[in-house]
Amino acid sequence: MAGKSRLQKILAENGVASRRKAEQLILDGRVTVNGRAARLGDSAVPGKDRIAVDGRPLEPVGEKIYLALHKPRGFVTTMEDERGRRCVAQLVEDVPARVYPVGRLDKDSEGLLLMTNDGEFANGVAHPKAHVAKTYRVTLRPGINEEQMVKISTGIQIDGRMTAPAKVRLLEQQRGRAVVEIILYEGRNREIRKMCESLGLEVARLKRIAIGPVRLAMLPQGKHRELTKEEIRGLLAEAKKGGKTKGPQAKAARGPV
Repeated sequence: MAGKSRLQKILAENGVASRRKAEQLILDGRVTVNGRAARLGDSAVPGKDRIAVDGRPLEPVGEKIYLALHKPRGFVTTMEDERGRRCVAQLVEDVPARVYPVGRLDKDSEGLLLMTNDGEFANGVAHPKAHVAKTYRVTLRPGINEEQMVKISTGIQIDGRMTAPAKVRLLEQQRGRAVVEIILYEGRNREIRKMCESLGLEVARLKRIAIGPVRLAMLPQGKHRELTKEEIRGLLAEAKKGGKTKGPQAKAARGPV
C-alpha cells in the first residue's frame, strides 16, 4: 500500500488535472476524502482513502497519453467553460481517456498545445522553473524596428515586473506588416501580446509552432497526434535542464529562417 501523498499530487497523477488545477478544485470545494470536503494541504493514501471529484470516485489512470494538438483560434484552453465557449476538450473527444492541457494558449491564439493524462509530466514541463522553449510566429502591424526587437529580447516591464530574456528574429518585413519569430522561456499570461502592446505594436496573428523539441509542422488545425518517445524524453530533459539554470541569454537576430 502506498503511503500518504498530497491530495493535489494524487489528483494529478490520476489524470484529473495538472497540480495547479487540482489545487483550484480543492479550493472550490469540489474534492472530498472519505466523504468530507478536502482542504488545500490535505494528504491521502491512494487505494485506501475514498477520493472523489464532483461526487465521482477517483479512477486510477490506465495507459498514459501524450498528445500534440493544433488549436485553432476561437477555442479556450480548458476542458469546460461556464460561458459556453468552444473548448479544446471538444477537439479530443475521440481520445479514449480524459486528457487535459499542459500550459495555456489564449483564445485568440493558435498552434501547438500539449495534452496528457500524466500529471507528473504536465507539472514538469509547465512548471515556471522549467524554462522549456516555446516558439511563436507572430504577425505585427505596422512593422517592427531594431530597437523594438532589442527591447523584446532583453525584457520589458509588464504587470509590474520584467519579462525574461527572449530570442527574436525578423522573418519578413513589408509595408505596414512584419512577421517575427519569438522564443519565450517563461509562461506568463498573454506575454507576447502585452509586450507588443507596450511598444505600440498590434498582434494581427499569433501562432505557436514549437514547444521544446515538439514542432507543429503540418498537423492540420483541430487535429491531434501522439508524441513520440523521443519527443517526450526531449521535453523532460529540457525541463530538467531549465530548472537548473537561470534561463537563456538574451539574443536578437535578423534575417530569414
